Amino acid sequence: MHLTVELTYPADVAEVSAMLADESSVRWRATRSTTGGAVEAADVTGSLDSGFTVAVRRTLPVDTIPHQVRHLVGGQVELRQVEAWEGPSGGRRVGTVALEIAGAPVRVTGTIALEPLPDGSTRQVYDGEVHASVPLFASVVAEAAAEAVRRTLEADAAAAREWLAGRASED
Repeated sequence: MHLTVELTYPADVAEVSAMLADESSVRWRATRSTTGGAVEAADVTGSLDSGFTVAVRRTLPVDTIPHQVRHLVGGQVELRQVEAWEGPSGGRRVGTVALEIAGAPVRVTGTIALEPLPDGSTRQVYDGEVHASVPLFASVVAEAAAEAVRRTLEADAAAAREWLAGRASED
């Protein structure tokens, strides 16, 4: 199943990139957007100039995933998300994303991009495929998983906007 999620931030691409590459921001945003769960790890490697990788591992309540696969994961869900960003190019930044639910047959892979908007803000676009390998229920599970991923990305974006607003008020 195809999934596209577009998010906007009230900052330019350079500022959004710096936030995405800041390990304290990654951990703070993951904690803010993980309702009822916990952030197990949040790591950033590489550099803002040449490219960086962000890896977040968090546990979530089981009610955040499709009911058809809940029996596979037990009492909580471990969500692993890795984003590999290339260095900036032409005022944009692109990368790849992989997101999986440990123990469940659900995986999201795709591309991500940061693009400047005419008003000076930034659009972030996730574009990928949700794969579910559950006999008989693959399409239902993929749809439910896509909605869960969308909610997770939107919650993280809301936390990111809050982070950016806090940084702007410190200047």
